[in-house]
Amino acid sequence: MPRLFHSSASPYSAKVRMAATYAGIEFEAVVADTNVDPADLIAANPLGKIPVWLTDDGEAVYDSAAITQYLNRQTRNALFPRNPVKRMEAERMEALADGLCDCLLAHVYERRFRPQDKVHQPWLDRQWSKVSRALDELNANPPKLPKKITAGQIAIRAALGYLALRFPGEWEKGRARLVRWARRFDEKFPELVSQLPK
Repeated sequence: MPRLFHSSASPYSAKVRMAATYAGIEFEAVVADTNVDPADLIAANPLGKIPVWLTDDGEAVYDSAAITQYLNRQTRNALFPRNPVKRMEAERMEALADGLCDCLLAHVYERRFRPQDKVHQPWLDRQWSKVSRALDELNANPPKLPKKITAGQIAIRAALGYLALRFPGEWEKGRARLVRWARRFDEKFPELVSQLPK
């Protein structure tokens, strides 16, 4: 059975867990603490980053976008449409979600790993301005939620799950459509809720 090195809080890990679950691929979830550079993680990915998908043949696939593409190939397009225009739309959604998470993680790490007097507030403000623009765009144009979704919608939901975990009450105001979208996603795909960041 494939193994997934992950963190339960990581939005990138959540995206992969959700994508694999949605595509019907069973996997063994292995929690990896990137702060201590576990040997099995480093052997799979010299960068020591998660998530990493380890195939039955021992091949390591990383990062999360590469993993969703890999899972898509394994399932004959369960996560990305064949149609070029629709595929690009799904890839763009995933890229927006991943970029949003990059800004959120930069924000979290700045506060977590620097002494309080070294935290650079202009850097935090800049990251949050990017987050705000992305969320405003998504609120103005929430992704459709058809019966068959893509890795794009899954990535957006994982990112919103991370916001709910790390920034509760800081992102929802003025974005009622996006909050409703997340609720509808969970209602339509309840099997994915347990894979959200926690």
